[in-house]
Amino acid sequence: MKKNKNLKFIATILFLFVGFLFVDENFIQHDSNYNESFLNKIEEFLDIFGNEYEVTANSPYYKIDKNPPQFSEDDLKMSPDFSNYSELDELNRVGQANALIGPDSMPKAPRGDISKVYPTGWHQKFYKFVDGGAVYNRCHLIAYQLTGENDNWKNLMTGTRSFNTKGMLPFENSVANYIRDTGKKVRYRVTPIFVDDELVARGVIMEAYSIEDGGKKINFRVFVRNIEEGVKIDYKTGRTKIDKNNIIK
Repeated sequence: MKKNKNLKFIATILFLFVGFLFVDENFIQHDSNYNESFLNKIEEFLDIFGNEYEVTANSPYYKIDKNPPQFSEDDLKMSPDFSNYSELDELNRVGQANALIGPDSMPKAPRGDISKVYPTGWHQKFYKFVDGGAVYNRCHLIAYQLTGENDNWKNLMTGTRSFNTKGMLPFENSVANYIRDTGKKVRYRVTPIFVDDELVARGVIMEAYSIEDGGKKINFRVFVRNIEEGVKIDYKTGRTKIDKNNIIK
């Protein structure tokens, strides 16, 4: 009953708002300044219904930081699209990846074969209780759907299946959907976190900011954990074994 009342309220508001559009149509056509102001009001009105690109669900695989992404003013300047990847370190581990992503960056063809890339700590094993069986994925720091980077060794790390699909993917999808829907650009950065000389990252810090609307729609900093329920990971080597006590909460 309460849900129906809410729907009726929203429908009433929309009806009144649409009526307002038609009543003022003639005036709008003769005043360009009013047009701009009026369109801004429309955007404000639509914001009442929330930000459809925001990832709000709780997950054991990521933790959303209350602080905004740590981009400088220079980082947020408009420019042609780009993607930059750190050189592999002395242990062949990946480093920070940076990008400015827009419609032109996004791939026009399906992803190719990446099976010939072997990131550090790659010791694949299969467990029946893991989605797809394989405990590890070759995980893109910056997703293929965002920049079209395929078998770039500087952009692929060893990550668990759940790290990839339950941790990083919701945020990657939110950025991709925003760019497709609006045609606007997003500043994007992913930083892998290694402890000492470990070959498998403990996780990554993902940051994103929609430049042209001042971070109104895309604005997050999140730590994604490189973990898998029921599996114990030796982060120093990448080797894994069953751990029935490892129940992710």
